[in-house]
Formats: sequence, structure tokens, C-alpha cells
Amino acid sequence: MATVKLATLVIRTLAKPISSQLKNQAKQHETFRSICISLAQRMHMTEIKLRTNILGEPARLHVKPLSETRAIENGANALAEGFLFSVAALLIIGETWRSSRSQSKQRGDVNERIEELSANVTSLTERLERIQESLGDVEFERARNNEIARIVERVVEIGLRGGWAEFEDTPIKIPRVELVPTSSRVPP
Repeated sequence: MATVKLATLVIRTLAKPISSQLKNQAKQHETFRSICISLAQRMHMTEIKLRTNILGEPARLHVKPLSETRAIENGANALAEGFLFSVAALLIIGETWRSSRSQSKQRGDVNERIEELSANVTSLTERLERIQESLGDVEFERARNNEIARIVERVVEIGLRGGWAEFEDTPIKIPRVELVPTSSRVPP
């Protein structure tokens, strides 16, 4: 970024001496001089017509052309200013293009990151759903096991009271059997 700004400044600085050289060449070369004279004469005629039409100055039947030295000077100035303007316009257009390209690249990077995050969210959502399903299965199995333990405990209790009670007075003691400790039971 800084190098682009520095290059822009260098180009603008170099454009000024080139513009001065254009002025000097207009005075020295015959072809260039004739181009400058015709440009200056057209600009002069256009200026007079605009003044007449827009500002309401009295119309002139015959417009006196510029002198050759004045026409060369005005034409050379117009070419030099046109050159400086075109260099500045090209630099602005180039900077705008570079900036828009940089912004589009940043937008592309942001869009890629958004897509990546969206894929991650989708993956995590699916994983969470699978975990919740397996957790539901575990809860169902735990409730089922607790119910089976309660039923077995009840069957053993009934059996001890019914037919096995006669062993109570013998030296062999039949202890009460608890399949699931009472503290970890989940109430139905």
C-alpha cells in the first residue's frame, strides 16, 4: 500500500518536468507547433462563441484569431495541462481498481470463512443431535434396569416370606438381597 502511494507521488512529480518538455517541444518542432496553433485557435473560437451565447455579449461577425506566439503558448499550455490531467486521472483510476480488487479479495476471504463456519455449525449440530439420541437411549436403559431390579427384589422378598421362611431358625442365615443399593435408586 505504501509503495503504491509512493509510486503515485513519483509519477506525479515526474509528470511536471515532462509537461514542461512538451511546452518546449511545441516551440521548437514545426509539426508540434502547428498542432498547438490549431488547438489554441479552436479553443479561442469556442470561448468566444460560449461568451456570446451564455453571457449575452454582443455577437461579433468576425473573430480575430490569436497571434502565432500567443497561439503556440496557449496550445502548449493546453497540451501540458491535458497531459498532467490524464496522468492524474490514470493514477486515480488505477488506485480505484486496485482498491476494488483488494476489497473483492477481502469479501471472498470473508465469504470463505462464513462458509467454513457454517459447515462447522452444521457438523456440531448433527453431533449434538447424535449425543442427545444416545443420551436418551442411556436414560431409557437406566429406567428399564431400575424397574427390573425392583421386580427382582420384590420377587426375592416374596420368596423369602413364602417358602424360605423356614430357614430363619437354622444356623444358616439368608440375608436380604439388594441388587441395587438404595441410595442410587431412581424413583419410578
